[in-house]
Amino acid sequence: MDFIEVTPKRRPLLFWNTIKKEKIRRLIFHNPWIRLLKLRMVAMLAITTFIGFYWGNRWFLEPLTSLFFLLLGTSLAAGGSMVLNQYLEHLPDSKMDRTKNRPIPQKEITPFQALIYGTVLVLIGIALVSQTTLLAAFLTLLIAFLYVVVYTPLKQITWLNTSIGAVSGALPPLVGWAAAQNTLSPEAWLLFLLLFIWQHPHFFAIAWIYKQDYERGGFKHLPNVDPSGHRTMFYTILYSLFLVPTVLMPFRWGQAGILYLAGSLTLTSIFILFSLLMAKERTIQSARWVLYASLAYLPAMILLLVIDAKPPTPL
Repeated sequence: MDFIEVTPKRRPLLFWNTIKKEKIRRLIFHNPWIRLLKLRMVAMLAITTFIGFYWGNRWFLEPLTSLFFLLLGTSLAAGGSMVLNQYLEHLPDSKMDRTKNRPIPQKEITPFQALIYGTVLVLIGIALVSQTTLLAAFLTLLIAFLYVVVYTPLKQITWLNTSIGAVSGALPPLVGWAAAQNTLSPEAWLLFLLLFIWQHPHFFAIAWIYKQDYERGGFKHLPNVDPSGHRTMFYTILYSLFLVPTVLMPFRWGQAGILYLAGSLTLTSIFILFSLLMAKERTIQSARWVLYASLAYLPAMILLLVIDAKPPTPL
């Protein structure tokens, strides 16, 4: 094995490189304005938006400029929605261990600043997406409205908030498809259905893990209104099973090949097994396994859809 000798001449260079990396890390992960955006969630939404665009544009008829406006616009609108969500929830956030260190509860940013910041980002994002198609821009506006105005208040009213939030979380592929085709076909709704169903066991697991924390914040997720846990486990398994017919549809409709079919059924079977384990043990650790499985499941499914996608055919 070869080693690079750190000579006296190299030491200053290594030192300054370390300083630069630390500055970049602090800028991204410690800057309160950036932390408000929840970049990991924004990245996931951007990826699912891209998948919708890719599936609707597999002949590459749309220019890359459309993709640029689409991804930048949806990312800004998503980030702005995250900011507005934290603006509305900054009081309950201050009572919860998992959220008390967010910028607004920590008084790094005032609620009014967050309100202006989030609103501007959403408006700029929608304006950028409108450079693709008006349908895509309307759907982007709909996502922001459902997430901020409907889903966020419902979290303290009814456990059905999960399904409302799942609608807004499943719409990004439709935005991508609309940007590519300026219409919504059954193929696009397949992507919506997959994301809508997947989010339920994903969020039920999170709510089970942070059940006590959510109680302190006054949130009414399913585990908070289900002391026995029977309904939580039932719906976790049910939605996991719903994934089976959903993942079969792309193959049945000729949108994906045998590699996708084998991979998707394997992944879904593993996901169902983890859901059954959670229902049996009802522990935080078993719920974490469902959470980890869900986080691996979606990117893996997206990868399969990309690498084994077939050219568009009439359904």
